[in-house]
Amino acid sequence: MKPLLPLFLGAALGLAAATSALAIERGGSMAFARYDDSAIIDPVYADRNPDLWMINAFYETLLRNGPDGSIVPGLAESHAVSADGKAITLTLRSGLKFSDGSPITGEDVIFSLDRARNPDLGPWAGLLGSVENVTAEGDTVTLALKQPDPTILSILATFNTGIMPKAAFEKAAGATDQEKAQAFFAGGPVTSGPFMLKSRVQGASMSFARNPNYWRPGEDGKPLPYLDEVTFAVIPDDATRILKLQAGEVDAAEFIPFARVGELGADPNLKMELFPSTRIVYAPINTRETRADGAKNPLADVKVRQALNYATNKDVLIKLVTFDTGKPMTSLMSAATQLHHGPAPLYPYDPEKAKALLGEAGLSGGFEVKLTTLAGSADDATLFTALQQMWAPLGVNLTVEQVDNPTRGEKNRSGAFDIHTYGWANDVNDPAQVTGWLGYYKQRQAVGTGWNNAEFNTLFEASNSEVDPEKRKGEYKRMQEIYAQEAPLLFLFETPFAVAVSRSIDGYVQTPLGANDFSEAWRAK
Repeated sequence: MKPLLPLFLGAALGLAAATSALAIERGGSMAFARYDDSAIIDPVYADRNPDLWMINAFYETLLRNGPDGSIVPGLAESHAVSADGKAITLTLRSGLKFSDGSPITGEDVIFSLDRARNPDLGPWAGLLGSVENVTAEGDTVTLALKQPDPTILSILATFNTGIMPKAAFEKAAGATDQEKAQAFFAGGPVTSGPFMLKSRVQGASMSFARNPNYWRPGEDGKPLPYLDEVTFAVIPDDATRILKLQAGEVDAAEFIPFARVGELGADPNLKMELFPSTRIVYAPINTRETRADGAKNPLADVKVRQALNYATNKDVLIKLVTFDTGKPMTSLMSAATQLHHGPAPLYPYDPEKAKALLGEAGLSGGFEVKLTTLAGSADDATLFTALQQMWAPLGVNLTVEQVDNPTRGEKNRSGAFDIHTYGWANDVNDPAQVTGWLGYYKQRQAVGTGWNNAEFNTLFEASNSEVDPEKRKGEYKRMQEIYAQEAPLLFLFETPFAVAVSRSIDGYVQTPLGANDFSEAWRAK
């Protein structure tokens, strides 16, 4: 877990649609090299990317994210929002079936959404916090809300609201919901999505078979998916994944190191895909008046935070770390996030302006800053070395503290840091998630920075019940302007998802939210 558009999904999800229906081949399999294994593919309990990004293969949602980021019908063929914004009515498609042939009913929807919003179960219950109750009459499902919720339609297209079979789940062994979830997954779950679990060797491999009862039509008018099977090999080592791909032992490999993108892009047998993503790399800045040791904190001054941003050459960092595959941040959120506002890169490199700002802050003589990095991370090491050299002419003595990930998280929560490295990718197709995490003080003190801006907080709270799209857009625009000016982060860069794919495979995409989508993938024979 990291720790939604207009998404540039059109560039990604439109790949399959751009292919002539007459050219699409059905059948065959695709082999995919993963960096890690899935522990449990369950909409409620999944909290790691290797789990989250596979859920859409097994469990369909009532609504879906369309190619342009809009909300489109899923298992529900239509939906309506009441005039007061406090009720959502959805009509299920007729004839829907789970992978075992049993019908998908309103009772399954109630079961799935009640599970998803139960705060005693998984970590995502808060996404449905506005829901008072869920009822069904025939194929009509109604969500009664405690208050208007502008995010609710996006949540109904989010992994945690995937529809599961009530009867089959309740038959699974176990005394608790979590025990049943584990047994249900291990036994080969009944699914509503395009695939079913065929086999699994924990930590090594997994295979999916097509769901013969899946509803969504492909380009040829017949139900998806096109492939009969997708197999997965768990290969943590980057170099080994690439070797297996080059040898033709797998058809695709994820998380290609940016240093290898150019090489693989030149391979005539491969397509080097740089899928648009919501991933940002940034560095939270401790904005509290005092440091953890009680000393005065120079970073509490907005001019100092602005100066460090101006003193950072983002173009150089992008070249060093992403090998020119990234792009500068233009907002607190990625450009692929809904309601993004950022007309230009934030804080273009201007060392003279940085020097002037430090002078205005009374720090012309320089000061010391500690950068907390992730031990063993080559990217973090590169960032530290580059920043140390960039900031030295300003009299800023940058030192490094290398820690493991749990320690870095604890320092973030306690405020025992100056600046530390971090990254984020959206889980939800709505800006509320990233904005709340990075900027809203009441949610983890604005990504641990301690930044507390009354206008920002008020706007964020108002936006969470604003159902007028234009008003909400204006609220987000203003929040992003405030955040950019206040600079509680060192704004670094956005990166794509780098996946290398055999030229014999078409239609596979990784969405901006990270999900691996094999539903429209096909193999040329």
